Amino acid sequence: MNIATPPKGRGPLAKREARLAWSLLLPTITMVSLVVILPLLAIFWISFKPIGLADLRPPAPVLRESLRGSGDDLRIEYRLRNSSQETEITDVTIRDTWPESLIVAGDLPAGCHLEGTVFACDLGTLEPGFNERLRVPVALADGADKDTAEDAAEGNKPQVQGNAESILTNFEFTLDNFAKVFDGDEFWSVMWVTIFYTVFGTVGALLLGLFAALLLNKSFRGQGILRGLYLFPYVAPVIAVAFTWVNLFDPFSGSANALLLQMGVTSEAINFFGQRPLALIMVTVFEIWRYFPLSFLFILARLQSIDTDMYEAADMDGASPFQKFWYLSLPMLLGILSVLFLLRFIWTFNKFDDIFLLTGGNAGTRTLTVNVYEQAFAVSNIGAGAAVAVIIFGCLLVFSVFFFKFISREEGL
Repeated sequence: MNIATPPKGRGPLAKREARLAWSLLLPTITMVSLVVILPLLAIFWISFKPIGLADLRPPAPVLRESLRGSGDDLRIEYRLRNSSQETEITDVTIRDTWPESLIVAGDLPAGCHLEGTVFACDLGTLEPGFNERLRVPVALADGADKDTAEDAAEGNKPQVQGNAESILTNFEFTLDNFAKVFDGDEFWSVMWVTIFYTVFGTVGALLLGLFAALLLNKSFRGQGILRGLYLFPYVAPVIAVAFTWVNLFDPFSGSANALLLQMGVTSEAINFFGQRPLALIMVTVFEIWRYFPLSFLFILARLQSIDTDMYEAADMDGASPFQKFWYLSLPMLLGILSVLFLLRFIWTFNKFDDIFLLTGGNAGTRTLTVNVYEQAFAVSNIGAGAAVAVIIFGCLLVFSVFFFKFISREEGL
């Protein structure tokens, strides 16, 4: 009796299906690579480079042409400089077309020659910080006007070329950026502020969103208007609401301080966004207030999808409102709460604009994202800023692995 054996490998149909699937996924893969992967690789590359803000522009020769003097002292001046103070530029050449109204009236600089109206120079290597002038004595042709000649000479921009090694593309790497970040006295305090802001901001937004969803899960008159008002903090422009909060809690003219003083709660004005640790608490409260509507929307949608028969059965059994929430609603909400916690944690950990608009990172509110900005732009150390960004990516990667392995119990996550 012959037993049929299944064929080995993939058949022609399976191969065609695989090619079709990859062809359909190709646009998505391309977009993900352009939007996510390539910038991420660029940040990793820069984090290991000794690069400052000025190094983003590669070294290049800079040339300016002008017609100076008058009479026998008339001359064309080429001001040539090396844009870098650390890198030399090799094979520097200049090429310019002169107007016919100018003729050479003296010796040309070394390495320069004139063929007809084409002026060219081969200057070799420019040392770092090179800044000199090339002067070419000239005279006006018969019947030529100086103003016209000047406009023609300066209107035709000379071409300058040179080769220089760019620190962005060479293979010089260093760990100094990470050493500088970790050796800094403020790094661990910044890390603690980031964790405090992220954890309490995330948990607070979830709890407030859950509370709001439970309140609006019943039908009553004006329910739609109230739901719309609940969305205001999330849909309002961040710069507008941040400016409102700063003015509301201003120690000199803010309404909050005026109310507290009139009620006798405090004897002097409180600088809510200017003193430790109150400033950190205030920016965390702002984070909770601004982003709880997102949790509110998702939780309310999940609550309204739960079958009401379970609650009716619980009422017949004499269950209290807390028991119905704890044993019926909460287990149904664990999935959406898990997803919201993951998303809000990542977004809050990466949050920059709220803190920067409220305090600028001062008064103990400096987080890792604010540190990226200060290192990259305030201190002009792009490499150190990229190193902090890599640290942020590493922290979020560790959190995501821990979350999916130990915290999340929702099927499919």
